[in-house]
Amino acid sequence: MYQIRYLTGAEEGKVLPLVEQIVIGRSPDCDIVLEVDSPASRIHASLYNGPAGWRVRDMGSSNGTYLNDKRLDSDAALVPGDRVMVGASVFLFEGDGAEAGGQLEIQEIVSRMSAKTKLIEAEIGKAIIGQREILGELLAAILSNGHVLMIGMPGLAKTMMVRTVSEVLDLNFRRIQFTPDLMPSDITGTDILEVDEETGRKEYRFIRGPVFTNILLADEINRTPPKTQAALLEAMQEHRVTAAGETYPLALPFFVLATQNPLEQEGTYPLPEAQLDRFMFSIHIDYPTEAEEETIAKVTTTGRKTELRKVLDAAEILELQKVVSELPISDHVVKYATRLARATRPPDPRAPDFVKKWLHCGAGPRATQYLVLAAKARAVIDGRLLVNTDDVRSIARPVLRHRIFTNFAADSEGVDADKIVQKLLEAVPEPGEKDY
Repeated sequence: MYQIRYLTGAEEGKVLPLVEQIVIGRSPDCDIVLEVDSPASRIHASLYNGPAGWRVRDMGSSNGTYLNDKRLDSDAALVPGDRVMVGASVFLFEGDGAEAGGQLEIQEIVSRMSAKTKLIEAEIGKAIIGQREILGELLAAILSNGHVLMIGMPGLAKTMMVRTVSEVLDLNFRRIQFTPDLMPSDITGTDILEVDEETGRKEYRFIRGPVFTNILLADEINRTPPKTQAALLEAMQEHRVTAAGETYPLALPFFVLATQNPLEQEGTYPLPEAQLDRFMFSIHIDYPTEAEEETIAKVTTTGRKTELRKVLDAAEILELQKVVSELPISDHVVKYATRLARATRPPDPRAPDFVKKWLHCGAGPRATQYLVLAAKARAVIDGRLLVNTDDVRSIARPVLRHRIFTNFAADSEGVDADKIVQKLLEAVPEPGEKDY
């Protein structure tokens, strides 16, 4: 059991057991309220229990938080015997460390993921030239248990990238080519009538469709009618399929990676907003650089086969998904993600003028959820237990670009969703002390 002991002030010697996060400052809402004349800020510092143990975090105070007489940059781990100074008050961190074993195990998992990320990049780099940023976004979505919509010109290796990822991650892979005549049962499966030759008994048996896999590639998803597109909704949201009154669970992990061609819009069916919102990321794949294209031309015209090594399996991915979902995140980062999503909504009083001018509809609450989840995943991929606002900014485009909708003014001025997200990142400030 961990605790902190007051070393100064009127309550010197008092012991406070640490069960959950505590906040220290002059505000009456803090868990430890300091004197009114203390040089501490209203919301000064917090002690919280992270996956690797107890930590101390400065909450953007004016005078800083000190750990063992050294000023914190932002966040640091605590070990028994550490002294934390907030304003003029000093606290001693105490404990026997008996509960740290499971937390250290999580730290090992995260550190192992950082090493395996480099292996994954190396293996995929054997088959895919460049596109490192795209790969990072794909991995972040997979660790966040999210789905991805990939948009790019023909020939940019969208299908090959998904297939390569499935091989390196040792997951089952199925591909569906979406066409105008594709039916919902072609995706989910169908009941067939079977006759027992000996007894003559007839019964229906469900034949599972290609959706029963780990990674489902929905190739050119906008080429099939809305009725067939909607067949994926239940699988994407609830990881199950309902047919003929029976519900069949999907094997986990399960991801839908859909591709879409921005050209040839004749004979296509744009995805409804409700289904677009089910995709965690919308990833735009651009042309390779000149050097990358030269390498592609050399490597892909030799007839040489590429052998890929398995790096992660399904059990490891599920373990990492659990770590991502349980990774603690500061109120500061959550507030920033929330503020960023709300700034896309024209009716919001904090929305910048350019949002009111160029957008007719902004992102919903699911965008905030995905900003937080994806930021956690980026930290885990990097081998970090601390999630920061840079993680939110790094995934803002793929999370927001398909959740904001431009109006005629934006279209006439050539302003697209990516330009608006970039302006939002420049215009929306991080929360300050007055926001707590």
